[in-house]
Amino acid sequence: MIFVSDFLVIGSGIAGLSFALKAAKHGTVHIITKKDSAESNTNYAQGGIAAVFSPGDSLDSHIQDTLTAGDGLCHPDAVEQLVTDGPARIQELIDLGVAFSRKNGEIELVREGGHSVHRILHAKDLTGREIERALLAALHENENIQIFEHRQAIDLITEHHTGGIMKEGHPTCFGAYVLNPETQEIDRFLSKITYLCTGGAGQVYLHTTNPLIATGDGIAMACRAGATVGNLEFMQFHPTSLYSKSGRRFLISEAVRGHGALLLNRAGERFMERYDSRMELATRDIVARAIDREMKNNGDDFVLLDVSHVPEDELRDQFPTIFETCLKEGIDISREPIPVVPAAHYMCGGVDCDLTGKTSIRNLYVGGETAFTGVHGANRLASNSLLEAIVWAHKSVEDAAVKLNSIRFQTRSIPEWDDKGTVNTEEWILVSHSFHEIKSLMWDYVGIVRSDLRLERARRRMDFLRDEIEEFYKRTRLTPEIVELRNLALVASLIIRCARIRKESRGLHFTTDFPAKLPDGEVQDTLWCDENGKI
Repeated sequence: MIFVSDFLVIGSGIAGLSFALKAAKHGTVHIITKKDSAESNTNYAQGGIAAVFSPGDSLDSHIQDTLTAGDGLCHPDAVEQLVTDGPARIQELIDLGVAFSRKNGEIELVREGGHSVHRILHAKDLTGREIERALLAALHENENIQIFEHRQAIDLITEHHTGGIMKEGHPTCFGAYVLNPETQEIDRFLSKITYLCTGGAGQVYLHTTNPLIATGDGIAMACRAGATVGNLEFMQFHPTSLYSKSGRRFLISEAVRGHGALLLNRAGERFMERYDSRMELATRDIVARAIDREMKNNGDDFVLLDVSHVPEDELRDQFPTIFETCLKEGIDISREPIPVVPAAHYMCGGVDCDLTGKTSIRNLYVGGETAFTGVHGANRLASNSLLEAIVWAHKSVEDAAVKLNSIRFQTRSIPEWDDKGTVNTEEWILVSHSFHEIKSLMWDYVGIVRSDLRLERARRRMDFLRDEIEEFYKRTRLTPEIVELRNLALVASLIIRCARIRKESRGLHFTTDFPAKLPDGEVQDTLWCDENGKI
């Protein structure tokens, strides 16, 4: 089938929903999402959204905190746009009905690691879910927006599929081929403007706070289409995810440390003073490496996060979801410490774009965790991600709306998906084993601490795996799992490539072979572009 709209949004997190709501003022919008419309990384964002909302705060302070966390790689113009435009975009969320937590009638601001003041707006410990709720409620009332759930985007449609000639060497995006698992058909979703916001790639690692859908689809599709990607070596490992023998990983928000929680090793000793003067409020990269070092030095599987000195009623009020989740795991956080371990959490790199979200592919914009805007540099400052999503979504709509009416293409020139020669397969064990192999390989060799030897070993094994997966992909009737596996393999290879290029330790990328930072004049982004994702 063919579905035609002015705007196609691939993803349903805060970036995609914000873009869709504003784009609907200018034309028709189709949203495709892999699962239910509320399933996204946004929905799991606990801590909050950072912005200057207090008389005791300033734009300069927020800018400086972001630049400090980014460790010399932030793009100053992007950071300035984020911080300057942020308060207005948050006010729009408030006007939309987002119920941020209040104290004495005023919006309550909390503090997280890396921030010099209290500037985090939150909705208890389920901020992302509350924002998602309000955005979805507004979307469902808009007749210009249609949501297609349980759809798997396969590839962006460009001249590679149509046989057209690229303008000035840059491909043009005409929409996407999308798998409908229910009908097993591959539909063509065509649009004048495509907004790519599929979230991050946390599932590339064995331990992650991300939902199962975070398989790097947007980054992989954009790379195969010829877009520039960058800084993928900077995967942020959240220092404190709940450790459970069952393998469950649940994020223990940064705000818990901001509320006074202490990090202890298994011997009960507070250890952060050995790594940073800010102690538990140091940035995530420092805290994650400190925990990793303590675990390896002592041979432990986890460390302890102790907030038992805070009154129980206060903990239940501030962190109801964390409190109840830990109780279900047999841990009463008001009486005993929480076992925690670092886990892959946020991709600071992504598809390269400008201040409006434009990519190197014509008519393709990118947002949210899929995007590399330059805001986060080598390490994301806590709670800047939700802000980045709404600021760039706003800028993208503004830019796209100007050129919308000048875009023309013939739907009949877009060919159907060609799956001739493919067969159904029941060899699910091949897919599931490859998933586990990629995730284990990345965790063991491309994790918090890296080395040339580990990265080279990871590269060799991933080259073999990708060839094997690509061959399986070409001869097999597609399923969502096969599409995700192919994407995950490409993103893993891109992360490895970027990590091998960076010959220094900076922010989230730490290598034992190059423990020092490069001089300021030699620091640059790691950019990569190769049509069809060849690495």
